[in-house]
Amino acid sequence: MIDDKTTLKILDLQDTNELFILTDQSKELLREWLPFIERNKTLADTEAFIKSTMNQFSVNNGFQAGIWHDGKIVGVIGFHKIDWINKSTSIGYWLGKGYEGSGLMTKSVRALVNYAFCELKLNRVEIRVAEKNRKSRAIPERLCFVKEGCIRQDEWLYDHYVDHIVYGMLAEDWNKQC
Repeated sequence: MIDDKTTLKILDLQDTNELFILTDQSKELLREWLPFIERNKTLADTEAFIKSTMNQFSVNNGFQAGIWHDGKIVGVIGFHKIDWINKSTSIGYWLGKGYEGSGLMTKSVRALVNYAFCELKLNRVEIRVAEKNRKSRAIPERLCFVKEGCIRQDEWLYDHYVDHIVYGMLAEDWNKQC
């Protein structure tokens, strides 16, 4: 539980319909930075995504969670994968149309970082964001992640490459903030 109105819940097949509707209604907003949105055309596509995330969780390699606010799914957040040898992970996230700018994602990222360091005992959390995606970059900056550099042409986005800014947080630095 993040607050009295907001919770994170690992995605399961019961979430398929609601997640598909949210994704479909948010396509225009999300497609600017998330090319996978274009591949989510049917309910079966969303179901396949959720099944893949359930498999990810079952092999202890991270998870994807729905962000639930006032009883509705409003976005997704999760660990892309977990490098258990080096005790590190990276976080990805998105919010549906109409929910951005409300502080929900900052709270959700904070909760995931706390979980990574306090429960999973990881040492490093990374967030990579397209350089021009100012809204998404504001989140690690607000949470005092260190801007570590730029990976040039890191992602093919429809018809061009985009650079990614890498933000990092270490457990020892996070614990100083708490």
